[in-house]
Amino acid sequence: MKKLYVVLMSILLVGCNTSEKEVVTVVALKGPTAMGMVNFMDRVAKDEQFDNKYEFSIVTSPDEATAMLVKGEADIAALPANLGATLYNNGGEIKATAINTLGVLYILENGNTINDIQDLKGKTIISAGKGATPEMSLRYILAENGIDPDKDITIEWKSEQAEVLAYLVANEGTIAMMPEPFVTTALQEDANITRSLDLTREWDKLQTDNSEKSALVTGILVARDDFIEDNSQALNEFLVNYEESVNFVNADTAASAQLVSDYNIVPFETAIDAIPNCNITFIEGNALENNLSGYLEVLFNQNPNSIGGVLPDEAFYYR
Repeated sequence: MKKLYVVLMSILLVGCNTSEKEVVTVVALKGPTAMGMVNFMDRVAKDEQFDNKYEFSIVTSPDEATAMLVKGEADIAALPANLGATLYNNGGEIKATAINTLGVLYILENGNTINDIQDLKGKTIISAGKGATPEMSLRYILAENGIDPDKDITIEWKSEQAEVLAYLVANEGTIAMMPEPFVTTALQEDANITRSLDLTREWDKLQTDNSEKSALVTGILVARDDFIEDNSQALNEFLVNYEESVNFVNADTAASAQLVSDYNIVPFETAIDAIPNCNITFIEGNALENNLSGYLEVLFNQNPNSIGGVLPDEAFYYR
């Protein structure tokens, strides 16, 4: 429906729109949440003609992206899913417009003994990000599979992903939970390391009998309410072209890896192996609300503060 709207608007505006194009400012985080944008960014850089002008920024800190959104320096932002919900619940006048990245978490092993989620019983898992969404996602998956995360396994916390990576490579038999693209880096550094479990797939297995299925979500696109109200055509054109960019990135890994490298997100050698495992996606409408709300409910049940204290109401979801 949005695609048809954009096409019709483009036809109506041809030859009769003498006003300046709307400038749409977009910010994304360096990593998988920005990878899906690279084809769109490249088309803009090559002066492909759109109804609007687009200015992209890639930042390293979620706080920096949030600050740009709050100050009105960005109209659209790619944020961690729980951060978008937290911002909304704290008075941020924004809406979630699409899911752009599903889960990027994997269980790795320096060895080859973990083939099933049940194989984690009695084991020690090293990870970074204690108290953050990766821990909550892991605890949910374990508990739903009948594994008590406080009794049946041990989680050993490291300060950052680089420390997890170094420990995993140096110690045979180590089991680790890591996100892409660190997973790809680990696999490239040591041939003995295996990608044992895809936690996105494990999450999906748990949804089989659920009438309202959720998903393991990493990143979402949000837009400011005032931008949506004043420039709905610009937002809809952005979403159409963003979806095309996602499709390109998933269809042509080599070309996309080069663009990811060109925009200094991760090196080409990492990107070409990581992109197929980053679960870059585009989900909007009812599926956006169903998948995202279910994920946020899991986080809320473990720690309400992780999403700003309450579950976002329906006004959070763009339709």
